Amino acid sequence: MLTGIAAFFLHAGQSQAQAPAGVHSSLEIIDVATGKRTVVYSEAALLEAPNWSKDGHYLLFNKKGRLYRYWLNDRVTDELPFDNTLQANNDHGFSPDGSQLAISSGNNSSHIFTAPAEGGPLRQLTHQSPSYWHGWSPDGKTLTFVGLRNGDFDIYTVPADGGPEKRLTREKGLDDGPDYSPDGQYIYFNSFRTGRMQIWRMKADGSEPEQLTDDRYANWFPHPSPNGKLVVFLSFMENQQQEHPFGKNVQLRLLDIVSQTVRDLTPVFFGGQGTINVPSWSPDGRRLAFVSYRIP
Repeated sequence: MLTGIAAFFLHAGQSQAQAPAGVHSSLEIIDVATGKRTVVYSEAALLEAPNWSKDGHYLLFNKKGRLYRYWLNDRVTDELPFDNTLQANNDHGFSPDGSQLAISSGNNSSHIFTAPAEGGPLRQLTHQSPSYWHGWSPDGKTLTFVGLRNGDFDIYTVPADGGPEKRLTREKGLDDGPDYSPDGQYIYFNSFRTGRMQIWRMKADGSEPEQLTDDRYANWFPHPSPNGKLVVFLSFMENQQQEHPFGKNVQLRLLDIVSQTVRDLTPVFFGGQGTINVPSWSPDGRRLAFVSYRIP
């Protein structure tokens, strides 16, 4: 088992160091009903963690510490105007109304900031580091994130307007990837508390944790669909302990909340860190954005 400090060096802020030179990234969209995949943009660079804008017009992703938009209709990219202090890692996303962004910035000392969705001044929310954003409550009042405190990664919340952080998990083993259900009642997350990385959920106040998957894969980053009926997550085909490295065989899989069944959304592909760290459902819940990779 990795220690908390060792796990830190394999977390989001270190993704640039994991990817080898020459990596080629494909920004893809998949139709959830049919499984049809479409590459909408590709580049010989490390692109990570797409979010779908709330109006459905563009995909947001990070590259070399900056945030970019890919406009789906115009098929062009542009960089969001943030100052040179921004060192965005692959944990970022939109407020429920789409007007703001939560951005994890910094490599070895990641903090969480909020900013206008069109770019502008950064407002720091967390005072301890590292802190990595993963979800925004549907009422817009609370952000949930994973933070390394006292040698262990746990799940926390912080008010969107600023204030003290609140710890939600206390089990030994890495807890990560928290994201709210659309009704705000639950937080979905992945946890190593049983000795294998699996998908869990708990009440939004941290109570009543329950395990949702129990299989041979290493399951990470659960994201509920807009209607709350499905949860997409990333599965590593081989046990990675408490790591989620770049450059592994992975699949996107879907958990049906009502039937508690899991199905494969994609075949196995080359991905991992950066593929689907953050919420990436289309506003209508019919499609998902993710990144696949290849090394020439």
